Amino acid sequence: MGFADLVSDAGLTMLDKWVTTRSYIAGYSPSQADVKTFQATKKPPPVEKYPHAYRWHKHIASFESDFSSLPGDPSKAYTAYGPEAQEVAVNPAKAPEKDDDDDVDLFGSDDEEEDAEAARVREERLAAYAKKKEGKEKPTAKSIVSMDVKPWDDETSMQDLEQNVRKIEKDGLTWGASKLVPVGFGVKKLQINLVVEDAKISIDELQEQIEEDEDHVQSTDVAAMQKL
Repeated sequence: MGFADLVSDAGLTMLDKWVTTRSYIAGYSPSQADVKTFQATKKPPPVEKYPHAYRWHKHIASFESDFSSLPGDPSKAYTAYGPEAQEVAVNPAKAPEKDDDDDVDLFGSDDEEEDAEAARVREERLAAYAKKKEGKEKPTAKSIVSMDVKPWDDETSMQDLEQNVRKIEKDGLTWGASKLVPVGFGVKKLQINLVVEDAKISIDELQEQIEEDEDHVQSTDVAAMQKL
């Protein structure tokens, strides 16, 4: 059994058909079968000719940093995976005629027992890998924001304005450096940096809270925002 040369049209066609109804080369999670097949493709299959193979290749590429820890036998070649060799003849005109007697197993075989044991071991390893992946904490999504806080006029106390802004404390909010920026006619605005955890802090709600200081704050604007 196994795939053909995965840089040729025949091999890529075989791969494309194999993953038409599959997310992985073997089983229901990424394994060394995917790693070896991925490495044998050399580059992403052309999406126009092999859409299913392209989709599979792009998906497996997302696990590239974990290739060495994926379950399975890393010593096996990619040719050990894929459809039965007789299912896809390289040259149908030269394919031998199938004898109906070949379908009859008169004496039985140990293959089914061996396959069941291999499947059990594989599923145990896949389950262990899935549990390991679940245990990894995803990094917290954060953004750094530069916000402009504008006073009413040049008589507004910018010191009091900034103190009131920094009094706002929230889980997931960290105030940073600030400076006063001239805007004209003697008026200066406060430009202050802050880091927020995206899942915990709404910038719109934070602006509304700052603008509740009606004695000092005329308006607020987000001057810049960038994901960390």
